[in-house]
Amino acid sequence: MSDFGVLPPNMVLEPMLRTWLLEDIGRGDRTTQALLAQDKTEGQAKWIAKAPGVIAGLPIAARVFRLLNEKVSLVPIVPEGSWAAQNEVIAEISGSLDALLTGERVALNIAMRLSGIATLTRKYVEQIGDLPAKLVDTRKTTPGLRLLEKYATQVGGAINHRMGLDDAVMIKDNHIAASGGIGEAIARVRSRIPYTLTVEVETETLEQVQEALHHQADIIMLDNMPLELMRDAVQIIRQHNSRVKIEASGNINLETIRTVAETGVDYISTSAPITQSKWLDLSMRIKS
Repeated sequence: MSDFGVLPPNMVLEPMLRTWLLEDIGRGDRTTQALLAQDKTEGQAKWIAKAPGVIAGLPIAARVFRLLNEKVSLVPIVPEGSWAAQNEVIAEISGSLDALLTGERVALNIAMRLSGIATLTRKYVEQIGDLPAKLVDTRKTTPGLRLLEKYATQVGGAINHRMGLDDAVMIKDNHIAASGGIGEAIARVRSRIPYTLTVEVETETLEQVQEALHHQADIIMLDNMPLELMRDAVQIIRQHNSRVKIEASGNINLETIRTVAETGVDYISTSAPITQSKWLDLSMRIKS
């Protein structure tokens, strides 16, 4: 498992899982309930990766099955955060067959979505693995799935940006326009926020970078800057205050991320691992 992959506690995770199970089960699993008596028939199954990729979400899948029957056991064969080959068995499951069949789709859907995110995240991370810059995710997430999608980027090797609007101050272009400038925006938020929160400012020009530095922003984002301008901005920031963190964002993809990292920024944020990833195809097979 990635060193950074931290799951939400049960009291946070299980209400979500219960909601998703209820959505799928409705008034009952007509097929399974007609074929099998509840908790009467034990069986085994295996999960198979039908395409190569990074596995993420197995601990969550295990909780799905345990909500249906606490005695179900899911044993990972491929560790969370590791690559699986095509047709490789990634987990073995044992327990009440009715629980295995009823929970199959919800559990698989979660793992396929999260594994797809982790797989694309890993590809981005590998592009800059030998450089100091770190990959960071964004708030462009599926409503209701943010905790799990951001968990998947961690499993893939990225670092979480703020989880929500209450985590930190991030003064973007519209905030700057609404408040009359970077200096005024920073002054207002500094007077109203807890001292523990950091202040990040989005900049597009060297003049904005200088203003953000003058008003003591903690983090400066270089948004959609051409590479030469970005290099100049990094140099200005480093010379002024080496403790200010620098984030690059905008038009980041697998072809551009390395050249952006080579400018000397600390972080590179992109929504691509979440918004552009494909589900990793996984399947469950009952052992007869």
